[in-house]
This record gives sequence, C-alpha cells and structure tokens, in this order.
Amino acid sequence: METSERKIDLYEVAEITLSYSAKVKASLLPRVASSRQVYEVFVQVWDQDRIGFVEDFKVMLLSRANRVLGIVTISSGGTGGTVVDVKLVYAAAIKANACSVILAHYAKCLFM
Repeated sequence: METSERKIDLYEVAEITLSYSAKVKASLLPRVASSRQVYEVFVQVWDQDRIGFVEDFKVMLLSRANRVLGIVTISSGGTGGTVVDVKLVYAAAIKANACSVILAHYAKCLFM
C-alpha cells in the first residue's frame, strides 16, 4: 500500500500581514472617561440624516489610555435589523492595535 504524501511548499500559502499606521499623535486623540463622553464622540460620527432610516453597528477602538484610535462601521442594515460579523470586529481591533473596544448599535423605532 502506497502513501502519497505531498511536500508542503510554503510559497504556495497566503501571506498575511498586519499593519498599523497612526496619522495623528497619540496625545492629540480624544480621550473618553465616561459613557457621556463616548456618546458625544459617537454622535459626531453618526450620520444624522440616516439615523431614522437604518440600523447601524459601530465599534470605537481605544488605546490603553482610553484614547479613541478610530471608529469603524461594522454593518448597516435596513429598518428591521443589521447583521454583525464578529470576525470583522476582531479584525478592526487587531489592525488598529486597540486595547479595548466599545460597541454601539442604533435603531430608531417609530410608532404611529
């Protein structure tokens, strides 16, 4: 009985790279220390014209000193919901070299 083992060629696998490039000095990034401050930062980046239409899911990426490294929109749905892929949340956190994340979901319910 023959076994056909194929030698693994490392040049045939995908290359994965992670990079982080800060464009602003860390001392100039906004710092959040309370839920009110987090809300104020999110309000600045949320599109107020779409807020009654669609559900959005955003992630705030923070440094160890609670400086806001960035905010990323993970998903945007319709009036009835949005789907969040957890892998995208982790990928954003890793690429930004974030020490912590704050998740935010906004859905406006209109009752007549």
